[in-house]
Amino acid sequence: MSAPTGDPFTVSVNGLDLAGDRWGAPDPDRTPILMLHGGGQTRHSWNRAAAGIAGLGHQVYTMDLRGHGDSSWSDDADYGVDAFTADLVGTLEALQIAPVVVGASLGGITGLNAVGRNPGVAAGLVLVDIVVDVEPQGIERIKAFMAAHVDGFDTLDDVADAISAYNPDRKRTRNLDGLTKNVRRREDGRWYWHWDPRFLDGGNEAPRINDPEVLSEAAAGVDVPTLLVRGGNSDVVSEAGVESMLRLIPHAEAAGVNGAGHMVAGDDNQVFAAAIVDFLRRHGL
Repeated sequence: MSAPTGDPFTVSVNGLDLAGDRWGAPDPDRTPILMLHGGGQTRHSWNRAAAGIAGLGHQVYTMDLRGHGDSSWSDDADYGVDAFTADLVGTLEALQIAPVVVGASLGGITGLNAVGRNPGVAAGLVLVDIVVDVEPQGIERIKAFMAAHVDGFDTLDDVADAISAYNPDRKRTRNLDGLTKNVRRREDGRWYWHWDPRFLDGGNEAPRINDPEVLSEAAAGVDVPTLLVRGGNSDVVSEAGVESMLRLIPHAEAAGVNGAGHMVAGDDNQVFAAAIVDFLRRHGL
């Protein structure tokens, strides 16, 4: 079975070309969805979830963040939260939509900051395995995984092995061609992650990407329906982190995906999509 695909498009925001896919047709009775991936990923991490939600009547947009996938790299290596946030706000203005923003990890930080500081920019917010008070060891494990492979891989099998070592609970992929959504072969014949390695330095605002003070201020401004989705086996978001987040956004709801790790959608896409759709229906979105 071939993997689902959306219709590609590009928006020009803040001097960058940001790549996206559009799934499904607009429906005046259904709120559109915009999905943002985590750091080091691309929009293709959402493909199956986007196809499933679009199949239920919502138009879905998936976007590559700056420095990731097919989007432009920042000339000055600005990969701070303010830059990602400005890109998101500019993208929503260009698309002329006020969607439910679904963000995983870095995408969730971006969505939280944009929605909390820009009233009216979105109709809802879904934070996928990201809270203000994250678990430091989980964040460090992600950084170590990303930094360990900036010099590339000899083969796609090596890419699959690295992913499997980081996430041993997920079945090792058999579709090596599918990995080419996240890596690119360069002139030296090696395969490299499809993101700017300078992202690891955070650019001009490195301390602020997951700064609790900055994100707590943003959380206080969130006034739209909000769902927190936590992977049951996540080492990034704990139950205590969820409880703290619910105090910051008292009207928020929480849902868990048992058996899933930090990459919730990829670990159990069916349960993840079901939680999103249930949230949309209950809030008339």
